[in-house]
Amino acid sequence: MTTQLSVEDIEHVTTQWLEQVVIGLNLCPFAAKPQRNKQIKIEVCEGTDDQTVMDCLLAELTLLDTSDAAELETTLVVTPNIFQDFDEYNQFLDVADMLVDQFGWRGIYQIASFHPDYCFADVEPEDESNLTNRSPYPVFHLIREASIEKAFKYYGGNAEDIPQINIDRVCGLSESEKKTLFPYLFRATPRN
Repeated sequence: MTTQLSVEDIEHVTTQWLEQVVIGLNLCPFAAKPQRNKQIKIEVCEGTDDQTVMDCLLAELTLLDTSDAAELETTLVVTPNIFQDFDEYNQFLDVADMLVDQFGWRGIYQIASFHPDYCFADVEPEDESNLTNRSPYPVFHLIREASIEKAFKYYGGNAEDIPQINIDRVCGLSESEKKTLFPYLFRATPRN
């Protein structure tokens, strides 16, 4: 099913999630600076089939590869019209990772995953820990590995502790805070 929202609306909702959840809750301690410096691109891929999404991912990875990190740090590829089912999205991640390998980008770029129904492998779908990776739409986050390594050098804590810190943070949210930060999870009508 395709979304009724405009590209601008999808970008706005995604930016709001990035600023209020990812940065606001400090789920990614490295996101605030690139967002402040306008180095994060949100690319809405309106495709409804795997090939169109692959083409979009390839175009955005190529753009990262030909851009200076000072201009373009990272890209969020948002796919509002496909991969509404988390299992289908998760299977497509393997294909996306093969694209990274095919172009020799392993160790240079990686893809992080976010989805409205994100579910970690060893937890139940309703487990609050899944909120750390729940976004308004399916998102493929294209990350420069060199930027992660650089950020870790300046990070004051232990990088291995970040996932548990994030889980503790989202599990500590009140019901009201969850409804404010994740309104797309509390819609009266089911997501398609």
